[in-house]
Amino acid sequence: MEKEKVTVIQIGKWKEAGKKITVLTAYDYPMAKILDQAGIDILLVGDSLGNVILGHANTLPVTMEDMIHHTRAVVRACKQAMVVGDMPFMSYQVSREEAVRNAGRLIKEGGAEAVKLEGGMAVEETIRAIVQCGIPVMGHVGLTPQSIHAFGGHKVQGRGDEAAHRVMEDARAVERAGAFSLVLEGIPRSLAERITQELSIPTIGIGAGPCCDGQVLVSYDLLGFYDDFSPRFVKRYANLQGIIFEAVQAYKDEVEGGLFPTEVHSFK
Repeated sequence: MEKEKVTVIQIGKWKEAGKKITVLTAYDYPMAKILDQAGIDILLVGDSLGNVILGHANTLPVTMEDMIHHTRAVVRACKQAMVVGDMPFMSYQVSREEAVRNAGRLIKEGGAEAVKLEGGMAVEETIRAIVQCGIPVMGHVGLTPQSIHAFGGHKVQGRGDEAAHRVMEDARAVERAGAFSLVLEGIPRSLAERITQELSIPTIGIGAGPCCDGQVLVSYDLLGFYDDFSPRFVKRYANLQGIIFEAVQAYKDEVEGGLFPTEVHSFK
């Protein structure tokens, strides 16, 4: 029997029940189909596609058109997982009205079931406006990649009393605004635990320790697609780069050596 489609209501109940929530990024149909069949609860079409798929140095160049295009592909693959679409840089910062419009595009044109945006107190009213339109919002505080230049790089946030207080206040603001869940990225384990205990909405950690209500990773990181990038918080469960390289090299050698195709691969 097929599992039921994951919803924001279920996700809220899972926190109460103590069920850990699994989240992975997806950017295309084939990968999304595998992740969905594996039972991952939420597929995040992250603006990390800028780095992972499009080859940019960071997430900042990603556009609404990029996000809609990739979200559509992921949605087509999903039968059970909930699909959340990231709101890219400058799609919600200019004005509340533009934020609502762009969130609506990810739902209406992209097919996402929720949107994610970065920030805390500064975007509280923006989150509230989007939620009031009937669009579920996943928040994101701590290390927020769209603010990489303001942070001076990918640096752990919330160290020290003052910094921890700011992250805590950001988390409270996101919950007040009506978000259904909150990503905690790149913060000390103890701070993530405090936030998780205080908030009534589920927390999803990435580089935030084991005490969050769920975990998220970039799928390409855990699958080992890139040898030159391995953050401390990532566990590699496979080395697909090596497997793919060997397969492609074998194909090249067989074609050049006249070993492929054979009669088995030919029509009569």
